[in-house]
Amino acid sequence: MRNRKPKNEPARRLVVLGGARGERREGAVWLVGAGPGDPDLLTIKALKALQGADVVVHDGLVSDEILDLAPAAARRISVAKRKSRHSYAQVEINRMLVAFAQEGLNVVRLKGGDPFIFGRGGEELEACREAGVDCHVVPGVTAALAAGANAGAPLTHRGSAQAVTFVTGHAASGSEPDLDWESLAKANQTVVIYMGVSTAAGIAGRLIGAGRAGSTPALVVENASRADERRVLTTLAGLPAATEQVAGPALLIVGEAMALALPTEEAAPAVLTEPKLELRR
Repeated sequence: MRNRKPKNEPARRLVVLGGARGERREGAVWLVGAGPGDPDLLTIKALKALQGADVVVHDGLVSDEILDLAPAAARRISVAKRKSRHSYAQVEINRMLVAFAQEGLNVVRLKGGDPFIFGRGGEELEACREAGVDCHVVPGVTAALAAGANAGAPLTHRGSAQAVTFVTGHAASGSEPDLDWESLAKANQTVVIYMGVSTAAGIAGRLIGAGRAGSTPALVVENASRADERRVLTTLAGLPAATEQVAGPALLIVGEAMALALPTEEAAPAVLTEPKLELRR
């Protein structure tokens, strides 16, 4: 039988899940990295956070195998973000996390990879701090690490990769990322591009235009660490053509150390004779 709300009690937008009537506890938000997809790459701390969750607010790429590690009674809310299709705006997600925590719930914000590597975890952390809500961060294995490991291609390697840089292929509002292309074009370093499939031609053009050799080895990794992972070995010049074969989420990795990668497919090298995008001065 449903409990009736007292006449003087204000209406609540969110409902407390579980807990004895009249009991009040402090809620908290946990920003948890779910890793690249393989459940075995989930950290022990992430597992513990999931097992204590009242609510799981998760990305669309988080597998059911990982979601099922949360209690059966935990509420699951998908806030899947795909290209040009967001089920919730980021500001709405921030408000949701804060509101649930203020109801006294343990909220797990489950993100693919690591919350602080292009996962907008910093924005959610700021929202919690501004609202006075406790927020804990559990790092996860970011996709670049899994991609390099499975391909047998180290992101850093003595003699061919003295540095590794993570960049995004998209900036806010879909605009072109403001990157130091000349720095990224230097040899003997690895550049990992997240969310760069649709902008691969522009990125390759920028790097080649800034001086990086078109023959530099490059690797495209689709669905890193998952059972359907696919790797295409190519060159920087061949990157645009290689990404045309990609349907799912993928990383682009450029650098001399990618010559060590074990591909599932190998693309024929291509040549970009005229970069379509000019470098900004």
